Amino acid sequence: MSTVPSTLRQPLRVHPLTYLPDGDDVVVGRTDVDSFGVFPPDGAALLRRIADGMPPADAADWYAETYGEQVDLAEFLGVLSELDFLAGDERPAATPAPVRWQRLGRWLFSPPARVLYALLLVGAVTAMALRPRLIPQPDNFFYTDYVTALALTVFLGQIPLILVHESFHALAGRRLGLRSGLRVDHRLHFLTFETNLDGLVVVPRRQRYLPMLAGMLADLLLVAVLTLAAAATLHPDGSPSGVGGFCLALAFLTVLRFAWQFAFYLRTDLYGVVTTVLGAHDLQGAARRVLANRARRLVGRPPVDEAGLHPRDREVARWYSWLLLVGYAVSLGVLVFAVLPTTLRTIGLTAARLVHPAHAAEIVDALIFLTVTVGQFVLVGALMVRNRRQRRAAADLRHLTQ
Repeated sequence: MSTVPSTLRQPLRVHPLTYLPDGDDVVVGRTDVDSFGVFPPDGAALLRRIADGMPPADAADWYAETYGEQVDLAEFLGVLSELDFLAGDERPAATPAPVRWQRLGRWLFSPPARVLYALLLVGAVTAMALRPRLIPQPDNFFYTDYVTALALTVFLGQIPLILVHESFHALAGRRLGLRSGLRVDHRLHFLTFETNLDGLVVVPRRQRYLPMLAGMLADLLLVAVLTLAAAATLHPDGSPSGVGGFCLALAFLTVLRFAWQFAFYLRTDLYGVVTTVLGAHDLQGAARRVLANRARRLVGRPPVDEAGLHPRDREVARWYSWLLLVGYAVSLGVLVFAVLPTTLRTIGLTAARLVHPAHAAEIVDALIFLTVTVGQFVLVGALMVRNRRQRRAAADLRHLTQ
């Protein structure tokens, strides 16, 4: 029998937990607070005994009889406490509240909705085939001569569309009972929304793909809706109306965001899908290590030791590292053939208005454009400072509690 304090001969209160076997481990978590831990199978079995009402001391005895070794019960219970799995004597185990918007999420990805989505996509492709002017292309962005309108289209017009993209992620997660949510953040110097899908770690692997890919589905649907709206407002000569031009500009920008997802090195939606399919852990870090070692060998330098990499990551990185290069190539292609021409043309319009204005309104137009453009960088900078302060405060708190 194991020697443990008599106080551990009483059952502990444990919050409702979810268990998901994942390879050689078991992911255990509380989906109500997004707290998760990875346990070996024997550790998960011990946790199940405690969660089912067996006193910890008795569970430790059962563990010793079953697995032939003693468990450090104090350390094990400390881990459970850090993960906030234990309710404690002063409060009952939490009863998960109903997940809001779960019904909407289920409807959004129901068979009738999928039929509607297919009709929208087929309709948009047909419209583009009949009217090539509707195909997303850089020229569609310049639907007006006013650069202020173009800036607002980029920085403000896209915000509702990005919100739709992330909302599809969140609702696909809520459909499964996850408490997914949105927050404001930035990617490089771009303002964006991000969805918290941490709860996917306790969802069977085959059910994770839809929440991961839901945002790209939303982008395709947005392009379809915007294209059909532009097609419905074409002038008799086939040229787009003002509203139609605005829709085509947004559709072009949405296609750029869709292509962005192939930039695996930025840990995009597709990167999450790839790592899930392959069962990898830190595939990004492993692939970069492998690529760096290839480069070092080419120049005759000794490679960096790869022994510290997870075996699965090291195995997959042998070929995934080439796919990482594809992501770099796609990003470079989008930059050269879409972003750079659009940016240079916009800068040219702004400079022309400042240097050779036809009237005062053009000067005002150019100044507002510069204000909006710089304003985005200021806002992103403020978010970076906020995030840095939060990380520093969290680090200080960890230091104080150690």
